[in-house]
Amino acid sequence: MKLKRLVLAMAVLVAANCAPHTDETVREYFDDVGITGRVKAAIAGEGVLSYLSISVETFRGIVLLSGFVDSEQQRQRAIEVTRGVAGVRDVRHLLVVKYLEKP
Repeated sequence: MKLKRLVLAMAVLVAANCAPHTDETVREYFDDVGITGRVKAAIAGEGVLSYLSISVETFRGIVLLSGFVDSEQQRQRAIEVTRGVAGVRDVRHLLVVKYLEKP
């Protein structure tokens, strides 16, 4: 019984230590992790967006999208999809549109 409590206590300490060293609480950190996962899933669910080329980071409900997209429509769609995810307070982006040169 003591071993189970010790393992549980260690797991809680490890989880708390995984949070970035800011004023962000453990709960906020895990909320942000959940938001990031939901945003990635929403982007992956869009057939026109490549979730592999879009990076998602979340801090206190503010989502930062960065990476490359093929068109302005894809950039706008990624932002729109992200805004529709539960828990997202604001969306900021550093999405760059790739302009492919025609041969």
